Amino acid sequence: MNASLKWPLLTAAVLVFLDQWLKLWIKTSFALGESLPITSWFQFHFTENPGMAFGMEWGGIAGKYALSSFRILAIGGILWYMRRLAQGGATSFVLIAFGIVLAGAMGNVVDSLFYGLFFDRGLVYQAEYGDWMMYTGVAQWGSGYAPMLLGNVVDMLYFPLWEGVLPSWIPFWGGDYFIFFRPIFNLADACVTVGVVLLYWSSRRPQSWGSQR
Repeated sequence: MNASLKWPLLTAAVLVFLDQWLKLWIKTSFALGESLPITSWFQFHFTENPGMAFGMEWGGIAGKYALSSFRILAIGGILWYMRRLAQGGATSFVLIAFGIVLAGAMGNVVDSLFYGLFFDRGLVYQAEYGDWMMYTGVAQWGSGYAPMLLGNVVDMLYFPLWEGVLPSWIPFWGGDYFIFFRPIFNLADACVTVGVVLLYWSSRRPQSWGSQR
């Protein structure tokens, strides 16, 4: 392994560990929809996400299989590209930024691969209703609620920084009750977002990517 990949991969491993530690605590301690306020603008709010980041979903079972498979392929692609960049002399900043993105991809893949196998309850897709069905109680280690690739991603970070009725002069949404920031996400989602922002910033300095960009 290229020596310059040591710290980026270590960074990814630490972030995946933290992501999974937080998810396992939430999954085995909170009922679905349960909240723990920390401040007026931040709380842990347990929800499960069968789809993409920040609670978005599409395509039912087929979409879930496609998304989980894409995440696995993306991990392989990121690792390959990191190795190529390292061989081309990319800076540690760029490689660590890729390591942060890698951690985000890996963190959510773990949920999709294994949570359906190891926990006794989670969201399950019901074709007759065309939706993912809620469940009650706190999940425990058990016989599993879904096959591999169909486990749901655990989300819990909720930042309702502002909520209230919007002024009537605002087009389309004026007079509506509004919450900012509404999406609930996890550490892995945050890693992808932060890593992409860092990579965009580094792209303004092309020399940092080395000769293999």
